Amino acid sequence: MRILITGGAGFIGSHLCKRLSGEGNFIICVDNFITGREDNIKDLLSQPNFRLINHDISQPLYFDDDLDWVMHFASPASPKDFLEHPIKILKVGTLGTHNCLGIAKSKKAKFFLASTSEIYGDPLQHPQSEEYFGNVNPIGPRSCYDEAKRTAEALTFAYQRQHNIDIRVARIFNTYGPFMRMEDGRVVSNLICEALTDKDLTIYGDGSQTRSFCYIDDLIEGIIKFMEVGYPGPLNFGNSSEFTITELAKKILQLTKSKSKIKFLALPQDDPRRRQPDITRVKKLLRWQPAISLDEGLKKTIPWFQQRIKQVKQ
Repeated sequence: MRILITGGAGFIGSHLCKRLSGEGNFIICVDNFITGREDNIKDLLSQPNFRLINHDISQPLYFDDDLDWVMHFASPASPKDFLEHPIKILKVGTLGTHNCLGIAKSKKAKFFLASTSEIYGDPLQHPQSEEYFGNVNPIGPRSCYDEAKRTAEALTFAYQRQHNIDIRVARIFNTYGPFMRMEDGRVVSNLICEALTDKDLTIYGDGSQTRSFCYIDDLIEGIIKFMEVGYPGPLNFGNSSEFTITELAKKILQLTKSKSKIKFLALPQDDPRRRQPDITRVKKLLRWQPAISLDEGLKKTIPWFQQRIKQVKQ
């Protein structure tokens, strides 16, 4: 197949590029490197079935290639990005999604939207099912991402209804693993980097807020399965095991053998208190559920960060 992946040099996108190109597909990776890194895809750059286009998908993109899939992953996606790139996030979630849907329509391609658990906001329902409409502050500091993804979902389903586009909408919960950015501000990368450099582990709030962590390999497997079934979504993708942030920090301290201490800072505005996916639907439809435990996933992730820290110091 010929597959267009926006945000293909980012964390999730780069893993997907490697998986799909390794299966013999021709990959067109589009990234403007605001948060993506060319180093993430360096092993693919010399491959004959891989093409990189340095482009902001918020701007129109025209090319003659036939396409089978258009997979839209482009967007800064961490709390730090929400403060640094709010307008770019809104543009890529709205204008970028519109451009990608236009490409899929013109090429008669299957369209995949990487949506997010953030569309549920600070949820009043627990765990969060696909039927839940969410509890989102439309003007808060996280709204650039929350509302951009909610609009992206609305656009995608509008194209399905009006133009009969074959769509897949995945709501991705906290995912971690190699190729995350060290400085992205997400809790797993933050705590691992702090532990490995003997800095205090920073927890925002009292540490009782919860998250559910899915290892990247499990997510990629679920996405591939999703593309192969005739169901538009939305589908939750994540790990249903729930941990407090303090529990996560203690696991990281144990696995890194760090002597760092834990420090608590004020909880940012609109930060979700609890986040856990209801994956009943995806388990039934795809026969998929995460297979890698948090401990196992952290053991796979920590060495990658150790290597990255060494590279930075050099």
